[in-house]
Amino acid sequence: MRFRSIFIALLAAALLGLAAAQTLTVYSSVDEENARHILEAFTADTGVQVQMVFLSAGPALSRIEAEKNRPQADVWFGAPSENHIIAKDRGLTQPYVSANAAALPDSFKDAEGYWHAIYTNPLAIGVRTDILESRGAAVPTSWADLLDPSYKGLIQMPSPQSSGTSYNFILTVATVMGEDAAFDYMKALNANVQTYTQSGTAPSGALGVGETAVAIQFSPGFLKLIDQGFPAQIVFPSEGVGYEVAAMSILKGATNLGGAQELVDWMTSEKGQAALSAQKTYFMPIRADVSAGPGVPSLADIQLVSWDPGYAADNRQRLVDRWVEEVLGQ
Repeated sequence: MRFRSIFIALLAAALLGLAAAQTLTVYSSVDEENARHILEAFTADTGVQVQMVFLSAGPALSRIEAEKNRPQADVWFGAPSENHIIAKDRGLTQPYVSANAAALPDSFKDAEGYWHAIYTNPLAIGVRTDILESRGAAVPTSWADLLDPSYKGLIQMPSPQSSGTSYNFILTVATVMGEDAAFDYMKALNANVQTYTQSGTAPSGALGVGETAVAIQFSPGFLKLIDQGFPAQIVFPSEGVGYEVAAMSILKGATNLGGAQELVDWMTSEKGQAALSAQKTYFMPIRADVSAGPGVPSLADIQLVSWDPGYAADNRQRLVDRWVEEVLGQ
């Protein structure tokens, strides 16, 4: 009887260990609500169980590095792609080229398979069509349109002093127009700006309550307003828009390597990308053949603007200081 009890205890321990080994452990830098929705959809489709730990980008990278000799997670899910490039350079991740990688633009994957994009958020203009109509102002279609005097006092956008979103805006117009012309443009635009917000997502909130008629930020906040029935419209300016890319990497020494590879395959597939819209994350798919939802143009129809990440990092303080001096201090 005693031996039978010992056998049952050992069997139970073995089964628990097997279950733990089959569970995919994910450090997620995607916001908790959206990450949970996406990963639950992954589990529903594949049967792979996921244990998620939420960590913002900086703490996640620090923890992964601290655990590199004994990894406690299989996948880093989320955080801008630049962070995954750092993780690759520090030897914290391992390559895996998904069969779906061919469907992704080069800017949405590492050539060696060290990271794949999850979603992108293009910069956009959001407008309250009802307010513009009441003011007799047209819906803008370009960055140049925003200089029209009819938008005076109607525009909200973040400040580059506190917001990476606004720094993305500076890089966008500098790439499109050239740096000096871009600063002339931003000085002229200042006359129409109602306020510069500290948060990168505050302008869409102001748009929702009718505090402003025109807002500049990344696209999710505007897509959410439209989905919720607000009289809002999203515009991707014709000259081109910058964008942010959230990515994922498989950690070196991952215990559940098969599950990690399955997550990469699923997330880069049409089905995984369609889940972004189905789960109402308001993130833009990285595949041109997947829609972000009714009325939203596909990524192939949006003019995206890219720049060298090294240049962006090296010139950030200089460009922000120039903005403060020439735009705010004019």
